[in-house]
Amino acid sequence: MADLTILHTNDLHNHLTDVQAAKIKQHRASIPGFSLLFDAGDAISAGNITYHRDGEPILQRLNDVGYDAMVIGNREFHFTTNGFVAKIKDAHFPVLCANLKPTQSQPLPVKPSIRFSFDGRDVFVFGLTVPMITVRMASRHFSSYLFEDPESTASRILETLDPRPDLVILLSHLGSARDRDLARKLPGIDLIIGGHTHTALPEGEWVDRTLIVQAGWYAKWLGEVSCRFNPTNRQPQLNARLLPL
Repeated sequence: MADLTILHTNDLHNHLTDVQAAKIKQHRASIPGFSLLFDAGDAISAGNITYHRDGEPILQRLNDVGYDAMVIGNREFHFTTNGFVAKIKDAHFPVLCANLKPTQSQPLPVKPSIRFSFDGRDVFVFGLTVPMITVRMASRHFSSYLFEDPESTASRILETLDPRPDLVILLSHLGSARDRDLARKLPGIDLIIGGHTHTALPEGEWVDRTLIVQAGWYAKWLGEVSCRFNPTNRQPQLNARLLPL
């Protein structure tokens, strides 16, 4: 039996039916021991510029399923405060993005990271999103937020982890190529749960000592990662698979 089971989705784009949601909830309920459920962004249907003032119905569905956290994708982001808040306000779980900063003094509607504790274990989760508006772009003059470099942000976060958690997870909406690059450059990340490129990785992909997983798109699959903690070795034992929805 796994010490921890991690379930994940990405790039739903509002494609999560009642039947699929029920399958996720039922599968999680069948898992013995502690489990976590994450989404790696682009869950909603709104475009990058437009937004629905009344919110996004799929976030209520994710609430009902019992998601523990998600990272924003480009679809969840909006350059105005009102638009950004409207897009993610219906999420009753933490919404993460560590490489996003406000241009003025307004509070961020997202968190950089979150921790989970169980059986004396410490699981640290942080989020990174593909930069859409940066200090070098003309659009910065119209934006309430700016994105920072993901690699620099991740490096800074990892340096603060003392003592080191038992498991470090990155929720990434950067795409497969950038996930691989981060895994090569930053060995302190144990697991990258990715999105943005709609990639299906049936057993995950190892880059050095980091496991990268991604569960395709449109809720075709539910990703599952089993984790065992080795009492004599800090490196957790991770195994990934995709379950059809």
